[in-house]
Amino acid sequence: MSITAAAGFTAAGVVAGLKSTGARDVALVQNLGPLQSAAAVFTSNRCKANPVLWSEQVIADGVVSAIVLNSGGANCYTGAQGFQVTHRTAELVGEHLEVSAGDVLVCSTGLIGDQLDLAKLTAGVRDASVELETGAEAGEAAARAIMTTDTVPKQATVRSEQGWSVGGMAKGAGMLAPGLATMLVVITTDAALDSVDLDAALREATRMSFDRLDSDGCMSTNDTVALLASGASGVTPDAAGFTAALTQVCRDLTLQLQADAEGAAHDVAIRVLNAASEDEAVDVARAVSRSNLFKAAIFGNDPNWGRVLAPWAPPTRSSTRTASTSP
Repeated sequence: MSITAAAGFTAAGVVAGLKSTGARDVALVQNLGPLQSAAAVFTSNRCKANPVLWSEQVIADGVVSAIVLNSGGANCYTGAQGFQVTHRTAELVGEHLEVSAGDVLVCSTGLIGDQLDLAKLTAGVRDASVELETGAEAGEAAARAIMTTDTVPKQATVRSEQGWSVGGMAKGAGMLAPGLATMLVVITTDAALDSVDLDAALREATRMSFDRLDSDGCMSTNDTVALLASGASGVTPDAAGFTAALTQVCRDLTLQLQADAEGAAHDVAIRVLNAASEDEAVDVARAVSRSNLFKAAIFGNDPNWGRVLAPWAPPTRSSTRTASTSP
């Protein structure tokens, strides 16, 4: 189980016809409460897709009743028409679930530049709202509906001994680079927490997981990680305990994303010791991970440690090269 592991949530994944393959392509997750607290983090790419622009407004008050996601089109670089499609999608969810459209997050993934077919989305939202269920099958259907070039659905769950749970689903296989790494992630919990606590925990968890994943160095326009809390367990965990569980789910999903990255033949963990700061360590690790020289060595199974050292100490713009001369 994943997003339906936590009490107070239903999910569905249906076929709307957005994908030429005929696979599931619209997912819907509803928070039944009693709380509807939420937090989210988004792509740091300066070009943000229309669903991101919409969802950034929705999350501002920390209240989310539902989240609708589609694959088969990113709805990015689609102009005002694309934003209207996003807005209308949220309205459709609101109408079917009897909630405010302003409390509905919208996520899209797929090819950039193509307009989404609103008629197909309309049918997809209708069908998904009817099929909302609890249980593992509903959670997996939703996880499959957000897949693009993914080969397998990504799901993770952590259950606390205190009676609350955290579950998540993710998609992402290409454009994997820090600043979330290309992904749509929905995480649910039945812990009783407000949006402020959720935001603090989510930012720490993503910092230690998704923000450390790098495959091709390309950052997506649609990255979204959303965390929803229903409070259905009636338990308010301590901040450290909840953050640890959330981080565990995020790391699990990160490893699944890494294992399914497009064209990847090796999984590599880069550890930096004795750095002056965490930021410096991350910069060094990122420089190595994005080095074509290093990637060529890994691909060729060549244990040339010089190709690890070389990428992280390039000259700065202010540095000068000293020419050597013979006496």
